[in-house]
Amino acid sequence: MKRRSLLLAAALPLVSAVARAATAAAPALKAGVFEPAQPAPDFTLDGSDGARIAPARFKGRVVALVFGYTNCPAVCPTTLATLAQARKTLGADAADVQVLYVTVDPERDDLARIRQYLAAFDPTFVGASGAPERLAALRKRLGIVAEKVPDPAGGYGINHSSSIYLIDRAGRLRAMMPYGHDAKDYVHDFKLLLAAR
Repeated sequence: MKRRSLLLAAALPLVSAVARAATAAAPALKAGVFEPAQPAPDFTLDGSDGARIAPARFKGRVVALVFGYTNCPAVCPTTLATLAQARKTLGADAADVQVLYVTVDPERDDLARIRQYLAAFDPTFVGASGAPERLAALRKRLGIVAEKVPDPAGGYGINHSSSIYLIDRAGRLRAMMPYGHDAKDYVHDFKLLLAAR
């Protein structure tokens, strides 16, 4: 019995070292990770699909939360095309990934316009809008910047944050993907988040 206890005591550091190595070798998200994960902010907006938008609606799926506007000249179309490619690459798993696009330009982006815009990238993408104060409150909670910039023609553009928030199946903010990552990085992170419980 004493010999067994000695063997067990000798083996414990080895087991601990192996466990640490396995944890270190576990694949990491490409996006910047929130440590610890935190609940996604609660909000209610109007959806481009005719239904109300709230985080609880998407529980059980991984959500890519995007902020932008339909007149965006480059960043938004590039991001949405990248996310559409990532979902296509995921195959059957794409059913458990929801792209949610929240406008930063409610003055021009009504729900019909958002719906038409998103359909050009992926018909499963859902847009959201609402009263300007509700949109501003959500942006503030997430640290999203959106600033009108007049253009020479008398209209305006909007300088806005371009990172994408990744929300896990349990409705927790898990990571933020900076602009410029390609589809394979999203596929990598979506797969990890889909596999996590």
